[in-house]
Amino acid sequence: MTVKEQVLKAIEGLPQDASIEDAMERLYLLHKVERGVSQADAGQKVSQEEAKERMKQWLR
Repeated sequence: MTVKEQVLKAIEGLPQDASIEDAMERLYLLHKVERGVSQADAGQKVSQEEAKERMKQWLR
């Protein structure tokens, strides 16, 4: 599916009373998910244990 097709599908899935901000949030979420998948495919990921350790440091 092309990017244009993904965008159109995301927009068509919004409710009729959706705002431009709703559309922008949906598209931004799709962008972030796509970017995360690409990073994971490229091996740029951390283990669950490493993520837990990082969260512990952030939450101190």
